[in-house]
Amino acid sequence: MLTQLELDKQANRLLAEAGKDENSILDEGEIFYLRSTANLSTGGTAIDMTDVVHPDNREMAVRAVRAVGLDVAGLDFLSPDITRSYKEIGGAIVEVNAAPGFRMHVAPSEGKSRDVAGKVMDMLFGPGEVGRIPIAAITGTNGKTTTSRMLGHILKACGHTVGVTSTDGIQVDGKISVKGDMTGPTAAQMVLRDPSVDFAVMETARGGILRAGLGYQKSNVAACLNVDADHLGLKGIDTLEQLAEVKRVVVETATDVAVLNADDINCLKMADYCDAARICYVTLNSDNGLVREHIRAGGMACVLERGINGDMITLYDNGSHMPLLWSHLIPATMEGKAMHNVQNAMFAATMAYSFGKEFDEIRHGLRTFDTSFFQAPGRMNVFNEHPFKVVLDYAHNPAAFRVISDMVDRMEVNGRRIAVVSMPGDRRDQDFSESAGILAGHFDEYFCKADDNRRGRGDDEVPQLLRAGLIENGVDADKISIVPDEQEAVAAALEGAGEGDLLVVFGDNITRCWKQIIYHGGEREVVEESEDMPLQESAAASMGLMLEEGMQLISDDRGVRLAREEEGDD
Repeated sequence: MLTQLELDKQANRLLAEAGKDENSILDEGEIFYLRSTANLSTGGTAIDMTDVVHPDNREMAVRAVRAVGLDVAGLDFLSPDITRSYKEIGGAIVEVNAAPGFRMHVAPSEGKSRDVAGKVMDMLFGPGEVGRIPIAAITGTNGKTTTSRMLGHILKACGHTVGVTSTDGIQVDGKISVKGDMTGPTAAQMVLRDPSVDFAVMETARGGILRAGLGYQKSNVAACLNVDADHLGLKGIDTLEQLAEVKRVVVETATDVAVLNADDINCLKMADYCDAARICYVTLNSDNGLVREHIRAGGMACVLERGINGDMITLYDNGSHMPLLWSHLIPATMEGKAMHNVQNAMFAATMAYSFGKEFDEIRHGLRTFDTSFFQAPGRMNVFNEHPFKVVLDYAHNPAAFRVISDMVDRMEVNGRRIAVVSMPGDRRDQDFSESAGILAGHFDEYFCKADDNRRGRGDDEVPQLLRAGLIENGVDADKISIVPDEQEAVAAALEGAGEGDLLVVFGDNITRCWKQIIYHGGEREVVEESEDMPLQESAAASMGLMLEEGMQLISDDRGVRLAREEEGDD
């Protein structure tokens, strides 16, 4: 295995210095070097000396590599005779190479050929190791991001370095590394390539699957939360059945456990296509006949059992009945009123259990996860610092509007219920009509707006469609305001809200909406839109907290809290 050389500038220089050129004919037995170095890449030869290198020289080479902190390295060790100790004849290390070539060992000019690459692989991956990390895959129409963050939080509390892909971005060990909608295969591969990650939680959306697949071949545990009407009419997906077929791809990757929503017929049908060792059903209905039969057969299930003291999240496995946690003790459920987050918590708990996590670890994770803007931006973020309560949520399809409306009905409100509502412009006209029908009757006043990106619609076409749908479903026209610009709509709703009111903002630009909410009125406007606000102050402001001198914001496995540096007071 030789390297073909060219008569380049260096070769011509050496020829000229020796009084020769490319037409010169060497004398018999004469050797002329066209390079001044002996590297393989420049035509040098290699002799494998592994069996005869002196132990002192080998030990010094190992010490040098360890001092640099490498697992694999190549050293340039200059010595008159490598078979003799550097202590006797001298010698020196001139380079420690982090990316050495193996060719001189695989195909040496002299000596024994050695499978160096095989030795490196054996060192990296010992006997029985497969070199893979556990993967949890989550799909569905609504709740994917919250469930992914919940599960990631539980696993982080268990001591794992978790990589999470979600609509908000990529999180590694609880910190955002890449912002944006990162639910496609590229994001999945970024997490799997990160050497610090030892557990992956993959939120996997329809768009990425249709465009380029999953980004991973298999998952250990996969879940489908629900299949509802959203994005229909786009990229050839026109029916719920077709949408379910796309999302089913994620469930089909599961090898250990497939977790399915037993209250959704389209999720139930996926069981026929699962190759996972076990199927686990999640249900909010303790009278679900299919789940009861599954439990009697020794199957695995997570059931919300209703009792006098509240609703208990309960796991069944191999005939065992295992109460986990009261739903109202999970902060993200707003004392059990947000049933969609109760369901999300059930999926997160079930998946964590499927990975062998202890009940105490799961309970701790759920009880320290909150839907604050700091932990879950755009997912049921509540602000209580005004005379009225504000809830910010990214809901943007009929199913999401339904669960938020259900939660609003469960909440005790002394004043009016006000909604700032919009939908993406690329949805079908019938989707606007259905959403308006769902929202009608649950609020006393409506501000209809448009998203920043109209997605092919006119400036006020989306709010006009929503207004028409609300009126058609019995809402008084005087209770509906058309404010196409999102900032102006949120500002108008905040100005119009009074003491005891509940304002629900279905936001598009979540960060901007949250800033408007927390900086509305009072002294908070002093720091409005400050891009260079210190991280501690910015995070505190996002939760409606003001840092005093000597105080700092702490986020750890106990949750998020304020602490005074000198005194240590929470």
